[in-house]
Amino acid sequence: MTKTKHKNLFDVAIVGGGPSGRIAALMIAQKGLSTALIAPPSGKSDGRTTALWQKSIALLQDIGVWPELAPSSASLKKMRMIDDTGRLIRAPEVVFDSAELDLEEFGFNILNRELNYVLEEKCAKQDRLTVFADSVDTASFSVELAHLRTSGGDEIQTRLVVAADGRNSLLRQTAGIEVKRWSYPQEAVVLNLEHPLPHQGVSTEFHTPTGPFTLVPLPGRQSSLVCVESAEGAKKLRDLSAAELELELERRSHSILGKFKLASEVQSFPLSGLSAERLVDQRLALIGEAAHVFPPIGAQGLNLSLRDIADLTEILAGAHRRHQDVGSPAVLDVYEKRRLKDIRTRTNAVDALNRSLLTGFLPVQLARGAGMYLAGKVGPLRRLLMREGLEPGSGFLLHR
Repeated sequence: MTKTKHKNLFDVAIVGGGPSGRIAALMIAQKGLSTALIAPPSGKSDGRTTALWQKSIALLQDIGVWPELAPSSASLKKMRMIDDTGRLIRAPEVVFDSAELDLEEFGFNILNRELNYVLEEKCAKQDRLTVFADSVDTASFSVELAHLRTSGGDEIQTRLVVAADGRNSLLRQTAGIEVKRWSYPQEAVVLNLEHPLPHQGVSTEFHTPTGPFTLVPLPGRQSSLVCVESAEGAKKLRDLSAAELELELERRSHSILGKFKLASEVQSFPLSGLSAERLVDQRLALIGEAAHVFPPIGAQGLNLSLRDIADLTEILAGAHRRHQDVGSPAVLDVYEKRRLKDIRTRTNAVDALNRSLLTGFLPVQLARGAGMYLAGKVGPLRRLLMREGLEPGSGFLLHR
């Protein structure tokens, strides 16, 4: 729909052009609320991938985008965890099999650029959704309405603003919501690889002294790699020639998929964490990385964000049916209470798992080893861990 240079009134305005913002816009608009999405065009060059569990895939089916994504995704049938720390106390190998839960697969691995493209196309055609291909310049929040002004000069009034504008959220800062930030002595080196041996739907994670080295299936004989390294180690990898890097990564993977060939550019990102002290403020709700950030471990990031979106959409749709003000404190309080436990539990669990790989402290090594041994040997515990990795509850995790 064409935007105009005058004040527009909406039930909900979502700010942010990543998958979280676009999925939230689609879900809320499809529930019958007048919705605005303020988001610049998404980048088409992102070579990273995202692993989505079954409930997240069901959400993509509900909003009508999964049929277009399915052909370019790879199913994740097994999760293999290997202790490659070389330390005195090493955990045994553990394999989590989706068949043990009577599932065809745990989920699918999707290229971010494909996800972004399909979501952008769907948003452009969605009824009750007005897309402003722009960024927010200023925001203010009053008792009655929130007011947004875009860089292009559009004035938008809305009953509720949903902040999906990332870890450096302008909206969160404008509302004065404090955050706790922390960093890790690590960087994630991310790329895609071709290999001669089939991955057979198995995602393999080597636990190393610097963090996980994870190969996740892509369509055909390709896999995405997330290699967590020290800052110095990441620089050394980036400085290698393509042939040297391929050989080094094959060595680290113990040649389980054969000879590697680079299939994308090499990207790297410092690892850090963030937790907002609250999820709501006057006429404002936080979702995704505006509310929580943690390392790419356990495939929890976007899956957790989609649970934010699903809960918020359900609450807003119920309020809309009851003719309530969707941006009222009573409605937003329900959202915050529903989401806080899941967010805090997942954030703490990922942080603890990551730090356990970095320490040489013997009691921590013993605890990790014992946990993996029991997961491998005790069926009910292993199935509990798998279910908790896919569903919120106790904070146990599947690996990425």
